[in-house]
This record gives sequence, C-alpha cells and structure tokens, in this order.
Amino acid sequence: MKITSVHHIDGPNRFTYRPVLVARVELEELTRRETTDFSTFSDRLLRVLPGLAEHHCAKGQPGGFVERLYGGTYFGHVVEHVAIELATLAGFHVSYGKTMFAGPPEGLYDIVMECEVFKPQHRLLTQALELVQSLLTGRGLPRIENFILEAKNDLEHWQLGPSTQAIVDAAKRRGIPVRRLTDSSLVQLGYGVRRKLVAATLTEQTSAVATDIACDKEMTKAFLMEHGLPVPAGVAVHSLEQALAGFRDLGGPVVVKPLNGNQGRGVTLNLNSEVEVAEAFAAASEISSVVLLERYVAGRNVRLFVVGGTLVAAAERIPALVQGDGYSSVDELIQRINAHPLRGDGHGKPLSKITVDSVVLHTLRRQGLTLQSIVPQGRTVWLRESANLSTGGQAVDVTDELDDSYRVMGERVARLIGLDVCGIDMIIQDPAKSCIAGAAVVLEVNAAPGIRMHLFPSVGRERAVGDAIVNHLFGSHDGRIPIIAITGTNGKTTTTRLIGHALSLIGKRVGMTTTSGVWIDGQQVLQGDTTGPRSARTVLADPHVEVAVLETARGGIVRGGLGYDKASVAVLTNITLDHLGQDGTDSLEDLMHIKSLVGECVEEGGTVVVNADDERLVRLLPRFRARISLFARCRTNPILSRHLKQGGSGYYVADGWITEARGQLTWRIVPVTEIPLTLQGKAGFHVENCLAATGALRASGCTRAQVAEGLTRFLPEIHNPGRCMVFHLPNDSFAVIDYGHNPDGFAKVGNWLHEVPHRRLVGVVGVPGDRCDEVVRTSAQTVAEVFDELVIKEDQDKRGRYPGEVATLIAEEVRHHSLDKKYTVLLDESEALRFALGRLGPGDIAVMFYERLQPAVQIVEEFGGHPSSSLTATQLSALVLP
Repeated sequence: MKITSVHHIDGPNRFTYRPVLVARVELEELTRRETTDFSTFSDRLLRVLPGLAEHHCAKGQPGGFVERLYGGTYFGHVVEHVAIELATLAGFHVSYGKTMFAGPPEGLYDIVMECEVFKPQHRLLTQALELVQSLLTGRGLPRIENFILEAKNDLEHWQLGPSTQAIVDAAKRRGIPVRRLTDSSLVQLGYGVRRKLVAATLTEQTSAVATDIACDKEMTKAFLMEHGLPVPAGVAVHSLEQALAGFRDLGGPVVVKPLNGNQGRGVTLNLNSEVEVAEAFAAASEISSVVLLERYVAGRNVRLFVVGGTLVAAAERIPALVQGDGYSSVDELIQRINAHPLRGDGHGKPLSKITVDSVVLHTLRRQGLTLQSIVPQGRTVWLRESANLSTGGQAVDVTDELDDSYRVMGERVARLIGLDVCGIDMIIQDPAKSCIAGAAVVLEVNAAPGIRMHLFPSVGRERAVGDAIVNHLFGSHDGRIPIIAITGTNGKTTTTRLIGHALSLIGKRVGMTTTSGVWIDGQQVLQGDTTGPRSARTVLADPHVEVAVLETARGGIVRGGLGYDKASVAVLTNITLDHLGQDGTDSLEDLMHIKSLVGECVEEGGTVVVNADDERLVRLLPRFRARISLFARCRTNPILSRHLKQGGSGYYVADGWITEARGQLTWRIVPVTEIPLTLQGKAGFHVENCLAATGALRASGCTRAQVAEGLTRFLPEIHNPGRCMVFHLPNDSFAVIDYGHNPDGFAKVGNWLHEVPHRRLVGVVGVPGDRCDEVVRTSAQTVAEVFDELVIKEDQDKRGRYPGEVATLIAEEVRHHSLDKKYTVLLDESEALRFALGRLGPGDIAVMFYERLQPAVQIVEEFGGHPSSSLTATQLSALVLP
C-alpha cells in the first residue's frame, strides 16, 4: 500500500464547501483484501487508537466505523479514519472524510479529508498509512505520542501567527473573503478592487518611508524630537570606545540596544558602570553594527496601539520573571514556566517561551544570582529589564485607565511618522495621570507591531485589535465585488463573453476567464483554457477588477474546486453527454453533482439563473438556496410557467422578442433578430445563450436598456472568436468554424444549419481523446445524421489515445449508423479542412469543429474566405433554389 499523489483544494469542492486534502492510494497487495481477512487487526487498531470507536462513518452515529471494521472494510477506508483520528488528537479540526474507488485498475482509491493546514496533515496521512501497515505485518508499532507531538509542532510552525490570525478571524466574522497566499503570513482579504493584502499587522497601506523611519531608532528619535515630543537623550555608537565615551557623557544609568533591532533582542537596561556597558555593547553589536546608548528613564513600560490614526489599545509590558518557591533553581523555574501550554517558540502562541541568553545571564548577575541559584519562597527574580512578549514577558491591559493625554500623544506620533498601524513604546510614570513635562518619554515607534499583548493580556480585557485593523482597511464594506460564475456543458464561453461585453459597455472594469484566456478590462493577460480555480483567483486578486465573470468548467471543479467562496450570480446553461470517464465522472448524475456546486455557492440574496428546458438542471433546483431565475425558449415551458405563477422571474422568447417576466408582468427587452449572435434568430443555441446572459445581467443590476445594448453590440466575428464563425468563400460556398466537441454541440449546430437553405453540409469532425467510447460513438451517430458528408480527423493532442483510435471509432459508428454515408478519414486537422474546402461548390457549407482555432482560420482565409456577419436564407436562396 502506498500514496502516489497528494494535493490540496482550498476552496469549495465537490466533496464539501471546506478545504480538503485529496490523496491517491494504491492498495497493491491489499487489493481485494478487507479487515476481516486479518483476524487480530481490528482489535489491535482499537487498542492503539480507542478514539476510533467514536467515529460515525456512513452509519451516522458513534460506533459506525467499528461496525464497518468488524464487518469487513477495505484498507483505504481504514487509513482515512486513522488519519482523521491522529489529526484530531493533534488538535486539528477535522470532521469530514471520504474514501472512494478511483480505478481502473483495481486497488486504486482516493482518500479525501477535511484539511485545516495542508503540510502537517499530509504528514499525518503518511504516518496513518505506516501505522496500518505496521499493525498488519506485526512489526513494532511506532509511538503514537511521537506522531501527535510532531503534528502539534508542525501545526504551530505552519499555522498563521496570532497577529495575522486575529485579522483573518475578524475578516471572516464580517464575511470578507480570505485567502492565504504563502506559507508565511501574507494574506489576501477581499476581491478585486476591494482586495487588501496583509502580512501580520503590515498592510498594503503601510508607508514604506514610514516603515524605514520606524526601523531606524536614531532617525525616529530625531524626527520626534524635532516635533517637540519627549525622547530620552542618547547617542549612536560604532565601537566600544565610543560606547564608553557616550556613557561618560550621558552619565548613568543608561540603556544599550541595537539601532535596528526588534522584539527586545539585545536590549539591556539600567546600566550603571563601564563594565556593564561593555558587556551590553557586545550583546547589542551581535545584532546591529550600530548601537544606541540612551539615558535610562524609570517608569512603567507601556505600548500604545494606533490604527488608522486612532488609539485602540494600550498595554503595560512586564519583563520576563520567575517567582521563587524555596527549593527550585532559576533554571528549573524557567523550564516550568516554558512548559505552560500558552507559551511557545516564536510568536505562534499567546506567550513566548523565555530564552536564556547573555542578557538574562547579565540580569541575573546584577541580582547576585546564576541559573543554578535556589530562589527563596516569594522572591521575584527579574530575567530581563526590557519588557517584550517576544522575550518571555507578559502584558497587562491599561486601555481603560490610560489618561487621554497619552491617547493624543500616541495618535500624533503615528500621524507624524505616517504609519497606518503603529505600536508606540513609552515609559510613563503613571498612565492614569495627565502627561506633564518629565512624566513620559517615547522610546520607539514600531511598524508591523505585534498584537499578542492586546489579544492575550495576562491581566485585563482582550482588545479587538484585529477588528480595528479590518475596519480600518474596509470601513463598512464586505470586501466583495460582483462575481458571475457560468457553468454547463455547452454555451459557457459565449455566455461568459456576452455578460462580460455588456458589463464593459456600462463602464465596468471586467475580469473574465474563458476557454481562450483571462481578460482584465479588455486586455488579455493569459492565454489558453483558463476556466479553473487558478484563473479565477488571478482575476479576483487583481485590484483593477470591478466585476468578475468566470467561466467555470467541470475539470477545474473536479481537480481544484472553486476559486472563490461565493458568487453573486450563477448561470447553469445545460448538462448533456460529455466528459464521462474522466476524473471519476462516470455518469450524467456525477456531472450534475459537479456542476451543481456552482449554483450552491451563491451568496444569500444572490441569484441562480437556470435553463428550464434542461430537465437535469431542473432536478437540481432544490439544492440551490439563493433566489432562482429561469429561462426557456418559450413561456409554455411548464417549469417556467409554474415559477412565474409563483411570482418568480424568468426570461423567454415571445413574438420574436427576448422577454422578461415576473409573475404576470412582462417586459420586452430586444428583438431576437437584432442580436447579431443569433444569426437572424436561426441559431437557437445562441438564443439560449442570450437568454442566460440576460438573466445574469438583470440579476447583476443592469437595466433592460443596458442588456439590449449589450446583446445588439456583441459582434460574433469580433467578440466571440471560435464560436460559429461564418466565412463566405469566392465560389459562393460557406465555411463555419466552431468549437463543438460533443453530441449536443454537434446537434445544435446541425439544427441551425438545417434552417438555412443549402446544397450539401460537409462536417470536419473529431472528438477529444479523453472522452469515453460512449461519448465518441454517440457523437458519431449525431454527425452522421447532421451532415451529408464527413471528413473524420483527430486532435493533435491524443489525450491518452493512440493515433487513429478515435477516428476509427467514429468511422465504425458512422458505417453502422448510416451505411451509405460518405466519409473520408484524414487524421491531420489542417489536411482534413483543406480537403473539405476543396470539395465545396456553390451553396455548400463546410463546418470545421476545430482543436486549434488560428490554423483553421488561416486555412479558410487561404481559400479566399472572408468573415460574414450571418448565414441567412437570403444569402443562399439565389445559390440553392431553382
């Protein structure tokens, strides 16, 4: 048994709306083996992990998994539950798991598990598999407690720090979208023009100049002094000689600290002799080549936290210390404190562990102590004089007792330096009394200040500083932009382009993903089939985008879920035979389940626009929680009629007009024949696309006049390349280039062409190699009925098939379906198109269902073809009719 691949899906997906880990597992020698084939396995497993007895499994109640164990279940399923149990013991929140067959071949399974933090849970899954194998083989069992400890350490390492997590939690409470961009602290909040980036308390609005000033302590002091703010006297030095000279000039006591240090590292306070200054200088110079000497000011060390120019919290910081118990050494007391669950390495927990360094040893010596000294009962031993949480200190909230004069001073400091999020370190004699001369000094100004002291004070109230930062960034807005997601089997690209075009005409900066690329405000930024979650995120991360219009394909949903959490509007065009046999999509029911996700992930108050002529989509309606809007070719559609009678909204064609209805009220929007895309109303599938786009645009707030303008100014040859492109050839024949590649697509093009007078229809046809044989054969049957003559070709990308395999299947089915059907097999797409065009006479129409658009267009142009805005009866009547 082995894991062959693992990937993370961090958006809504076909399994759950939460992030998941998906692992492909080969059972190998355990294929067709079950737990009951190993007599002692289940007993031993439950002894090692007794918590498995609480797992529900499919039974839906505790004990369900145990019942499966003793009744016989396959080992992929066992690994899933073991991994979930290990994750739970390590402190992860995991409640969902699923194991499903992924073959052929036999023994291939996908394990799906809710995934809070990917890398630690990937490791736990590997350990779960090793544990199961150890139980099966009787080898020595690994120590479960080691697994758990490693996982807890991994979780602490990979999870967001408390500052970033507080901001993320605040954003989520307000419904603002959140996405972690790196393994570190960089996080995207919001979408498009509302997007904000944060890294801990550093925001995209934080001034780089202000940050540079704050990071240079000498520059900060000079800047504040110039503006009349109290700062301790001091000097910057580069050598020990200069440090000692500075000490003599300033007089004791002094503080020694690195010029550009942070988090209290290398800071030593209250130095009264040249020996102490020399020792402190050595510690500080390890961190910075420039060291500051400042006159020591006694008082309470207070951090003011200012966001967007307003003070939101204040905390007094207490240096690291231990309390004697009469029998423990200083070192033992430190270890005892560090063992507390609230303390951790770095900034991952509310408090940091106390680190023993030269500053601690120096501070102990000044008190006549060493690490081995036994501390008398009740005596307080200071380990540092500098008060930082990062070095093991604690915090006491003093926000409510702080005199208003310090609020005014703190807000002024932040304003002068220019920091949007600012931590100001002060020494204050009494925070509750008004600031008078000599009562306080500003020690430092901090960009990207830590906020643990305000979130987890040892004494006093927790302050909602994460909320303050989010409110500063977003005001009252939820960080969202309109998102319109389009899915279905056919018509997705055209509908997406229609919607994007109409929105751009009313002045919106549109981000659009399609099968031909990603477009930002009319400019293509990526090429290729970009209908998956990565492309959606590209659009939603661009701060230029006001509206996102996202073509959302099956493959992207299956492999990566959705690239957003909730859309404003979803459009479902149709579900027809295609993609079966791919990625575990074995039936139309599977396809329905996948496409349904787009309609399910619509925000409250949003709209799902659904094709009422598609009975499969109609069956999905109960799954959707948002408002429903239906469209159909005719109002007599029973589903649409019932929906309208119940007061719902819908769209259909009546008397040649695209018509909107709500209850019994109706409004005409635009005549179908005035919409170039519909080819004089003959292209029924494009009429459906226009209805879908109309529903989406109206749900997005467009007026009917704006919808009409969008539809009538959408020119197929310009705005919809590769979809029913019509070319007039010199001999008065026509060529059509289209992306149809499944039975429904072929049939709909055929229905349109049969509305147009013609002599012969010639189809240049192929089917992508990753479609199952059923889809290939059904496609062959369809094209045999549609076309008078066929040229059978293959895609250059065989998608797992050998050359000629798909063409042979098509040819066999064509012969079986229509014995007298004339066809020619030419595997090369370009050669096939040239052959078809060379056989056309006046009134003939050749349709090329392409793999690559540009080569096909170039070949048609080589034959003298030029774009025609439509293919109408008027054009062809003189050529075809006697």
